[in-house]
Amino acid sequence: MSLLLAFMAGFAETLLRVLPYLVAMGIGFALLSWWSPGNGGRPWWKKQGLATDICYWLVIPILQRYGRIGITVAITVYVLGIKSADGITKFFDHGHGPVSHLPFWAQVAFYLLVSEFCLYWIHRAFHGTKLWQFHAVHHASQDLEWISAARFHPINVLLGVVAVDVALLLAGVTPYVFLVTGPFATFTSAFVHANLNWTLGPFKYVIAGPVFHRWHHTVEHGNCNYASTFPVFDLMFGTFFMPEGVFPENFGIGEEVVPESFGRQLVHPLLA
Repeated sequence: MSLLLAFMAGFAETLLRVLPYLVAMGIGFALLSWWSPGNGGRPWWKKQGLATDICYWLVIPILQRYGRIGITVAITVYVLGIKSADGITKFFDHGHGPVSHLPFWAQVAFYLLVSEFCLYWIHRAFHGTKLWQFHAVHHASQDLEWISAARFHPINVLLGVVAVDVALLLAGVTPYVFLVTGPFATFTSAFVHANLNWTLGPFKYVIAGPVFHRWHHTVEHGNCNYASTFPVFDLMFGTFFMPEGVFPENFGIGEEVVPESFGRQLVHPLLA
């Protein structure tokens, strides 16, 4: 019962953290997409699959939080042999090893660059034949909007951002880094999916923008622009694609079929 109550408290706390972001981004992106829309069409709250997107926003933050904590603690207990709650807290509280001796700002920079590099290659792996069924859930939406950003299958999340976060925690990054990178990741993920015609001009090589990432969601050019935040990795590895004067359209996965409902999307890749 105590474990259930603790889980429910954590669930409520996570939702209370996420909901203000959703409200702020909902208002902000509604205004911005009215002012400089990328593809026109309906406002985001009338998009196809809105209920499914909302379900992901309620579930995925919980999965990320408890997946990161659970896997990290399990490795600490069964691999590192630290079994007391106090020992685990002391081990991770301020990081450990050489990385923990870096200034906080350097740890944030270290986390952002290393995680982006790892997630770039993990993203490319999910576009391969064996993992694509899980990632196809994210690409299935033909009505792409900022609220589509959380539409990731749990397997994609666990083998992606959760795995990278666990690895970096074990490498010595302080957990306090997530107080900065968490809100940053939430906003940038929504931003790159937003229905905006922003190319970011010369900064398009520095930071991912809506046009950059929306090309990745097109049926014809899904194998480009894998970076979630820093396009430099696409430039380095030959996957950068942003033609001048042309805006992405025709989103989705072509003739492939992914169920629209949240529950069926969770089961579909497991049965494919």
